Amino acid sequence: MTDFDTRKTQAADWFRSLRDTITARFEALEDSTDSDLPPGRFEVTPTTRDEGRGGGGIMSVMRGGRLFEKVGVNWSAVHGTLGERAQKAMAARGVPGMADDPRFWASGISLVAHMRNPHCPAVHMNTRMFWTPGAWWFGGGADLNPCLEYPDDTAHFHAEMHRACDAHDPAYYPRFKSWADEYFFIPHRGRARGVGGIFYDDLNSGGSDHDSWDADFAFTRAVGDAFLPAFAPLCEKRRTSPWTDADREAQLIHRGLYAEYNLVYDRGTKFGLETGHDANAVLMSLPPLAKWI
Repeated sequence: MTDFDTRKTQAADWFRSLRDTITARFEALEDSTDSDLPPGRFEVTPTTRDEGRGGGGIMSVMRGGRLFEKVGVNWSAVHGTLGERAQKAMAARGVPGMADDPRFWASGISLVAHMRNPHCPAVHMNTRMFWTPGAWWFGGGADLNPCLEYPDDTAHFHAEMHRACDAHDPAYYPRFKSWADEYFFIPHRGRARGVGGIFYDDLNSGGSDHDSWDADFAFTRAVGDAFLPAFAPLCEKRRTSPWTDADREAQLIHRGLYAEYNLVYDRGTKFGLETGHDANAVLMSLPPLAKWI
């Protein structure tokens, strides 16, 4: 086994363990939420790719819960050969060797939560590792998407992301916050989809001069570990807030905005569909109900 085979396994195993930690915490939040509804539970389904393409994953989706109206927490580890369009896109981004060798490996976790109570913010998080014969990198981030914004919730979420970044590089938070503000913007609506967070991609901080894999993987783990402290307290604080028909209307309209972004602009959605991953897993981010006016 090569050094990078070992590292691929290490990364994939950690992403899967993060998935296990988050789904267990979300089910515990369901249990502790006061409601006449039964507590939600994740339906876990293995996912596969189109015939001849390697790897797969686990799709975990909870629907109709006390707290979560719909939440997906997916893990995958896939490999194979990029299609021509994806290969050209990677080459255009400057991935070394991609023009000549389209082999790839990727693993990560992807999470999107749509809440029952409009006062609880929707949220997205993902972390991933990508490898090609000529390069490797990490990417990910998390962003908060409230339909009814509370400034103290926004401040808490950003503070946890800031703390995770500062433990590794004080320059990371301002850089990755700005990247999130730019990335999670919806040009055709002229507005952001939420209140931001952090976003990063192509993270290989050592470049070609030295191997920074350990440091970059440690930072990616820190981002994943920061998610529950950033988000769970907001659920616990807002889940009992009374809400009105007008609040629900605002929530459904905001979900329409979220769906537009994910279908038109999101890199992960495009990559998953172009590389033949299970369409239900790729599109699990879409809300259960949405509205447009």
